[in-house]
Amino acid sequence: MSRGTADVLITGVAVLSAFGRGMGALAAGLDAGRPAFAPVRRFDVTGRRVGVAATMDGDPDLPAELAALTAEACDEAKLSTAERAGAPLFLAVHGDPRLARSAPAQRPGHGGTAFAAALSGATGLGPSRAYTSACVAASTAIADAAGLIARGEADRIVVAGGYLVEADQYALFDAGRALSTDGAVRPFSAGRRGLLLGDGAGAVVLESAEAARERAVPPLARLAGWGRAGDAYHPCQPDPQGRGLARAIGAALGRAGIGPEQLGYINAHGSGTEQSDVAEAAALHAALGPHAATVPVSSTKSLHGQALEASGVLELAVTLHALRGGRPPVNAGFAAPDERCPLNLVLGAAPPVSPGYALSLNAAFGGANTALLLGAEA
Repeated sequence: MSRGTADVLITGVAVLSAFGRGMGALAAGLDAGRPAFAPVRRFDVTGRRVGVAATMDGDPDLPAELAALTAEACDEAKLSTAERAGAPLFLAVHGDPRLARSAPAQRPGHGGTAFAAALSGATGLGPSRAYTSACVAASTAIADAAGLIARGEADRIVVAGGYLVEADQYALFDAGRALSTDGAVRPFSAGRRGLLLGDGAGAVVLESAEAARERAVPPLARLAGWGRAGDAYHPCQPDPQGRGLARAIGAALGRAGIGPEQLGYINAHGSGTEQSDVAEAAALHAALGPHAATVPVSSTKSLHGQALEASGVLELAVTLHALRGGRPPVNAGFAAPDERCPLNLVLGAAPPVSPGYALSLNAAFGGANTALLLGAEA
């Protein structure tokens, strides 16, 4: 086990999703197992192939929501004003929502870096860094933050990420025929037709065990391991053998010093697309061996949708709920087995479990893959 890895703790978390604001709303939605997909009312979808997404009521403002969530996570971690000022902010976003409609001369002030700096200033945090690497943006930011803390280069780092379904990205995914035409996301199922977008935003405070102990702050969980790896296979398609994701999983387990049999739950990337799900199933079998057929697996994108850059922080909160509550979320939308995805999918109300470790996986265009491993014991 790498020295220092076990010392990275989660001391604060805040989240919103299509189920509502707060961990309570997210937990209730996950436990109910009812997908949040509904007709899009936030903008006009006339002429689109698909008109469904998982969205909150109204038209929430991303900068305001991120500021509130970041402050909430810092409050839960009991960070003082001085401690916040010394904590860097790593922000995962597609960009400032105002960028696309800004005049050319104003656009430098609305890029990802400027957006991160503005959020840092609004929440009293320290230096900022922006991550825009699609569906692995937030999980990459979390892995980077954990590495810095584990090496003793920072006491704590706040990671935030956000994506609220909006017209421009929706149009791109619809035109690219990536959206499911039957109004459901069916990860690892025969008959799956694609993904659906969903609102997601959140913030998490990562902290060294020593720093948390000095402040007498109880941790929510331990970030026991993390891994990242690339496919170098295709700009959009995953490696069919899942070799990059398998390496990321292996790195996360290796950092934690545990074997596959100690995993109690996996929150899969599970986009519900034809090629991605097959590649992910192959990666799990390559990385976990026989345990891949027995460990409970679900993709909660089937419930809350694909939150793009925010996926890593939203799904880390999902995995934290499964770890602490002992209830693996359902893999909704399942229609029939796909022999290419031989996994132990959670297809109904699972019996309570007490997993010692749970894994959260994400993948993105360009062949980027991440694995975040949570440990219950702190």
